[in-house]
Amino acid sequence: MEYRSIADIYAVNESIHSKFRSTLESLTDDQAAAQPAGENWSVSQIVEHVSLVESGICRICSRLLAKAETNGQVNSGTIDLSEFMLKADKITDVKLEAPDTVHPVNGRSIAESIRVMEENGVALEELRPRFEQFDGGANTFPHPYLGELSALEWLVLAGGHKVRHLRQIKRLLENVR
Repeated sequence: MEYRSIADIYAVNESIHSKFRSTLESLTDDQAAAQPAGENWSVSQIVEHVSLVESGICRICSRLLAKAETNGQVNSGTIDLSEFMLKADKITDVKLEAPDTVHPVNGRSIAESIRVMEENGVALEELRPRFEQFDGGANTFPHPYLGELSALEWLVLAGGHKVRHLRQIKRLLENVR
């Protein structure tokens, strides 16, 4: 995927969220709770994890954009995510262990996790003007597997993370049905 603008990133993330949500809306309670052999988490737990990660991404982006604003780092209008995309592609099919801070522990229902994701979506949308005004690539915060990421990279990662777990959910459901 090539992103040419902040609007492109937001549009792709919204499309991914819609697919994620529509997949979840058709699940039965048994499917949501199922945990096939060899799987660490149920679908409900995966969705809770995604909502936790996304909440963290909101906070990280907000802090990085605040730093850019404080430092007077304005958006130049250009986006180059090629290096990030190469790093992300390298881990696409690698099974990763989530840090403890984003392990599902609240026992949230899918509906509750979707509500949190909707709130995260509002929070990310509220950051859009700041992404458009300030340099989202100027400052970084470390990711446990991808290294230092800028606010723009974290924003792209929000969608990529959902795609990763949507594939996982679909594989899991193939073993449940």
